[in-house]
Amino acid sequence: MRSQVSRRHLLVGGALALTGTAPRPSTEDALAALERRAGGRLGVCIVDTARGTTTGWRQDERFTQASSFKLSLAAMILAEADGGRLGLGERLGWSAGDILPHSPITAASAAMTLPIRELARAAVVTSDNIAANVLLRKIGGPARLTAFWRAIGDRISRLDRYEPALNVTPPGTVLDTTTPAAMAATVSRIVRGDVLRPASRALLVEWMVAADTGRNRLRAGFPAGWHAGDKTGTGGGARRPIYVDLAFGGPRGRAPLIVAVYYKPVGTASAAGAEAVLAAVGRIAAGSVA
Repeated sequence: MRSQVSRRHLLVGGALALTGTAPRPSTEDALAALERRAGGRLGVCIVDTARGTTTGWRQDERFTQASSFKLSLAAMILAEADGGRLGLGERLGWSAGDILPHSPITAASAAMTLPIRELARAAVVTSDNIAANVLLRKIGGPARLTAFWRAIGDRISRLDRYEPALNVTPPGTVLDTTTPAAMAATVSRIVRGDVLRPASRALLVEWMVAADTGRNRLRAGFPAGWHAGDKTGTGGGARRPIYVDLAFGGPRGRAPLIVAVYYKPVGTASAAGAEAVLAAVGRIAAGSVA
């Protein structure tokens, strides 16, 4: 865990205390304090793409991805389209046996078929579960998404199962997990790098901005007026809940922050309480820009 405080930090802090000026806590210190107040386990990685710096808390520890994998799935779909290996206008279907909860876009399709572009958008914007599984089958299954991560430089992230099983990582395994540092770097590559052609990258960013599942998470902590988008994940079940958000954000005209946050509350914490912790991470991240 990258949470050590240097001797120089302590000496400077002591000197400031003697002069009566309280030092501003580092981002790591602020995240550690938030975890202590909230309880549970908090993993965060903040990449400042303008400054080329990375900071966080428990950023090399593994966490369940839950539905946040759908952002990378959509990116892979767009990359496949960029390479001419599939067409976004191709229609994919599903059957009654594929029906899952939280599938607002696919559930509204009486024909049980939609174009790949609309399925990818649904997976990001509304976190549609049927759409995600249909797209996973199209690309060849979870192992193919893992291979995509490896191909773009992510040696950590993995997907092993389909919705809804992937939302719970069995104790003692690393199924369907990532680390904050690995995923923040991946998000940076797909929204800022050359993984996608410019038009596809712009489309993915557009979907993240339109996403409606994370309004109370990281983006709730970003200042009004920031250009921001995200993709959430919620899983773990009642016994091991996890709340995830992957976001970019920053003032217009400035290269954005990329933030990956994973929060495992203790006990039966409310969803509102857990989301408030993620919003607090957003405020801490935004404070690092000032």
